[in-house]
Amino acid sequence: MKAGILVFDMDGVLVEVSQSYRETIRLTVEYFTGEPLSPVVIQDYKNAGGWNNDWNLSQKLCQDRGFDIPYKEIVDYFQKIFLGDNFDGLILKEEWLVGDGLLESWEKRFRLAVFTGRERAEAFHTLGRFAPNVTFDTLVGDEDVVNHKPHPEGLYKIAALYPGESITYVGDTVDDARSAKDAGVRFIGIVAASNLRAAEVRDLLLSEGAVVVVENINQMEPYL
Repeated sequence: MKAGILVFDMDGVLVEVSQSYRETIRLTVEYFTGEPLSPVVIQDYKNAGGWNNDWNLSQKLCQDRGFDIPYKEIVDYFQKIFLGDNFDGLILKEEWLVGDGLLESWEKRFRLAVFTGRERAEAFHTLGRFAPNVTFDTLVGDEDVVNHKPHPEGLYKIAALYPGESITYVGDTVDDARSAKDAGVRFIGIVAASNLRAAEVRDLLLSEGAVVVVENINQMEPYL
């Protein structure tokens, strides 16, 4: 009998994405606006909540600079940079954050699941690259929900698959925390020391109900 379900967000939790997703946002906005964009500004929008979808955020950042770019153009350019021709774009710059053997250890005690804003193909590609021997019981991606984070639809879907089992959600943004709070599930926050707004994000996650905030996934064990 498993002790419950550990549900992971991916970006900033399982995978370091400052040089992949975050860099793609920056390059996309700079391409369409011709204006430089600081990573700090991207983090500030993330902290405000409601910008879990990086395509939407890229379009919003362009709009706030006076450039009304059609959504499809944003998506097409973003994906060209991030995915390249065949997963050879900035996605290759992602780094795995999980220590050797940790997920395999947890897999013996918990069901493992993922609730991410990534499209399924991108999520499975990254998991297959870094954790090919780990079994995730379920994965909820961008196309699996109608309502995206901070809406808790993804957590509801996971809970429905395993009725009565306790859930802990692990995330790094205020949208993750709010999703967990609205779903009524336990939340562990992760804020890397390298985060440009680390103290602010930590306080935000605690204010939204995180039981604890740690610097990386490898520090979670005492709180499970």
